[in-house]
Amino acid sequence: MKRIIWAAIICLGVLTPGRGAFANDDRPVTVGYQLVYNPWKVAITSGAFAAATSHSIKWRQFDSGAQVINALALGEVDIAMSGSSPIAAGLSRGIDMELFWIVEDIADAEALVVRYDSGIISPQDLRGRIIAVPLASTTHFHLLFALDQFGIDPQDLTIRGLQPPEITLAWAAGEIDAAFVWDPALGQLKNTGKVLITSGVLSSWGKATFDGMVVSRAFAADNPEFMCKFVKTLAAADAAYRADPDAWTPESEQVQAIVGLTGGDAADVAGVLELYDFPTLAEQASSQWLGGGSGGGAARALRFTSEFLMEERKIPSVLPDYAPAVNPRWVEVVVAGGC
Repeated sequence: MKRIIWAAIICLGVLTPGRGAFANDDRPVTVGYQLVYNPWKVAITSGAFAAATSHSIKWRQFDSGAQVINALALGEVDIAMSGSSPIAAGLSRGIDMELFWIVEDIADAEALVVRYDSGIISPQDLRGRIIAVPLASTTHFHLLFALDQFGIDPQDLTIRGLQPPEITLAWAAGEIDAAFVWDPALGQLKNTGKVLITSGVLSSWGKATFDGMVVSRAFAADNPEFMCKFVKTLAAADAAYRADPDAWTPESEQVQAIVGLTGGDAADVAGVLELYDFPTLAEQASSQWLGGGSGGGAARALRFTSEFLMEERKIPSVLPDYAPAVNPRWVEVVVAGGC
């Protein structure tokens, strides 16, 4: 599995000079995404983003949030979708980026699943077992938080760092006893396993997680019109799903577009989407998420996540305040009818 060499990121510092602007050249905007079911994936396949922004967009697939944040730090992508844990880690290490969109409140869409034949009945049975998780991800953060709540020392079990496709292979081979992951891998594991705890429950215990969109500060500052139209397209995709979720059947164009891009079984998509909460524009702009400064939901979640990651020695320090890295500007412009 690829590991993020954070020292290299720190040495490189901010993004490559000139990477932020595209107004005077023809290079595509590069957006990194992960294999997660979301309504906005439909807008990728339909070309809605390119049409709305009047600019070519290159879409790059990544297996984990850590990988896509690393790519943004190296100047290989301009915009990246990632979980709140990799975002918090990246910000804490000085990557010059800002959170501008909450893709989804993860809720019950990520879960710790144990094999039916593992003999694991309660959390205490996890001792001595092998648990797979994508390192530096939201599920890694929640796994460590869960173990802490259960009174289990991580040293009392084996945490194996694997990406979702590797997790499904290791599960099929009987190499792991449990895994904390998201769909479509999660759905495959549920066929021969049971959910021990979900991220929704763990979030209710005080440590929320989310998937978000981050952007290079230089790129965002140089391209305000693109950012506004990009956010407007994201909002339209989510609104289309919220307006009629029952229309997202396995045979529908929307679901077929999602599985065509991310893989998995079309029959699973509707059930997975129901596990997430996709905030409205008003909710995005409110103190529930991007608004509210230091007391806003996103800023608080990033701080809590960073504090936990530092306790686990995953990052060297925590920023005094994460609010400066949360930018509701583009959402507010769209709410006001701009672009």
